[in-house]
Amino acid sequence: MDRTAQSPGGLARWTCGVLAAYALLTAAVGVAAWHKYQVLLAPPLPPQPDGSEALPLLNADMWFGNLRGWWNGATIATALFFILWMARMRDLAELVWPEGQRRHRAWLFFGWVVPVADLFIPKMVVNDLWAAAQPAPRRDRGHPLLTLWWLSVLVAGATGEDTLSALKHAHTTGETLQALQQVMLSDVLYICAAALSIAVVWRLSGLLKRAVQAAPA
Repeated sequence: MDRTAQSPGGLARWTCGVLAAYALLTAAVGVAAWHKYQVLLAPPLPPQPDGSEALPLLNADMWFGNLRGWWNGATIATALFFILWMARMRDLAELVWPEGQRRHRAWLFFGWVVPVADLFIPKMVVNDLWAAAQPAPRRDRGHPLLTLWWLSVLVAGATGEDTLSALKHAHTTGETLQALQQVMLSDVLYICAAALSIAVVWRLSGLLKRAVQAAPA
């Protein structure tokens, strides 16, 4: 088979690159949270006339706050890039199996933001894309990779919401330490979700491109 038929395409590479960058930024936020956690656990420094004993915590707060702000923006940008990739895959799927796409194109975006629908619509859309990429006799919607990917996205998102609430309501050192533990856990889950998203993007892009090239004119 021609090697170009197996290539996922430029948009898929860009999407994987964005997801990889997002995972690296998430890891940086986790490291900053760990550093702040260690600073809070350390014995307090002897008091100084100029108040410099607070500098380690101020530095830790600065790095964690800045990285967390960048991460919030990167989360939105990464989600939009993923939606753009889904729209391109929908274009290819409609060339191969238009009747198999069960949801209107508007759900490519609104499926991620409408409450309750965001729990199943994106997975349904990706299932339809996956089925369109398969040979006609065995167009099964769903695959273990897709199920594992979607579960990781849901768990990471739910944990992230709990973490945001814990950070907002942390007023004591003990509460802050507990919130930082949640941050580190949620960051691990987000990295896993990003890694599985890369696998889905790469695999599905290649399958759909081959399906389009194999389809009759």
